[in-house]
Amino acid sequence: MKEFFRRYVLHNLLLKLIALVCAILLWSAVSREPKVETAYSVPVELHQVPPNLEITTVGIPLAQVRLRGPERRLRQLAAADVHPVINLAGSGTGEHTYDLTASQVRVPYGIEVVQVTPSEIRIGFDRSLVRQIEIRPRITGSFEPGFGVQRVTAEPATITVVGPQARVAAAIAAITDPIDVSGVHGTATFATSAYVPDPLVRELKPEQVRVTVVTGQIPGAGRSPAAENR
Repeated sequence: MKEFFRRYVLHNLLLKLIALVCAILLWSAVSREPKVETAYSVPVELHQVPPNLEITTVGIPLAQVRLRGPERRLRQLAAADVHPVINLAGSGTGEHTYDLTASQVRVPYGIEVVQVTPSEIRIGFDRSLVRQIEIRPRITGSFEPGFGVQRVTAEPATITVVGPQARVAAAIAAITDPIDVSGVHGTATFATSAYVPDPLVRELKPEQVRVTVVTGQIPGAGRSPAAENR
C-alpha cells in the first residue's frame, strides 16, 4: 500500500497540484463566461431509410435551430457541428409525420438546444422501382435551305432509372442535353448526358451517351428551319 501511495499519489505531486489548480481556474473562468444565443439553418438528416422505399417529398425544409452556450464556444461553432436527426426506421409507404425536438439535435458538449423549428416534418414514401426507358436526343441548329437532320441515333438507346414507383412508371423517356448541329454536313457523333426531368427519378448508373446525327438534303424542304428533335 505504501509503495502504491508513493508511486501513484506522491510521484510528481507538485505537477499534479499545479494541474488541479489550473483546471479549477479554467472551470471558474468558463462558468463565469456570459451565455449567449444564436441560431443556425441546417439540413435535417434522415437516418435508417427503410430498404426498398424511396422518399417522395421534394424540398424537405431546413431546421432552424436556436442554441445557447458560452460566448466563446458559440463563436467557434459552425453549422456543420449542428445535426438535427430523424430516424425513419419502421416507416412504410404513404405519408408520415415525424417530431423534431431539441433532444434530436446533436451538438457539441456544453451547448444547449433551446428551440427547433419546424417541430414536425411530414415525409412521403413509395416503393422503389427500377426500369429501362428510351433516350430521346434533343437536337437543335439551323441549316441552309433544303438541308436538315435526316437521322438521329443514341448509343445506348436506353438508360436504367430508379426512384419512387409511381414517378418511375410515369416517366416516358429520358432526354439529352441540347446538341447544336449547326454547320454539320454528313455524319457527326456527340458525347452528352441523358436525364429524366423528374427530380425524383435518377439514372441507376450514370454513363455518357453517344448521339450520332446524320444531316443532308431534305426532299421538299424549301427554307431553313431550326432543327429540333425532342
